[in-house]
Amino acid sequence: QGQLVESGGGLVQAGGSLRLSCAASGRTFSAYVMGWFRQAPGKEREFVAAISWSGGNTYYADSIKGRFTISRDTAKNTVYLQMDSLKPEDTAVYYCAGERLLSRLRIGLSDNWGQGTQVTVSS
Repeated sequence: QGQLVESGGGLVQAGGSLRLSCAASGRTFSAYVMGWFRQAPGKEREFVAAISWSGGNTYYADSIKGRFTISRDTAKNTVYLQMDSLKPEDTAVYYCAGERLLSRLRIGLSDNWGQGTQVTVSS
């Protein structure tokens, strides 16, 4: 069983930027589709973005398209989420996950989750 550890969250003003990192250890996730999810208080966890094992294909939720960018460094076993033009509604705990199938990952079916990192955007 691998471990995913997120970092990079924090408090930022609306319009600002943050870069989240998800470091994998204990196993290689190089053949996995990796993704980011978020959960705001009182709301269900939602899909944010995913990236294929090669990094050649990326997928985004409509709510963040054009503002967030997902990337991965296979050599470092790390996935990133660059978040620009942040809005107060982006406030949530952000989770990293990995899964072999994109179809499963996009609906949150994964046995590999990080502990989450808090992102708070003030207005």
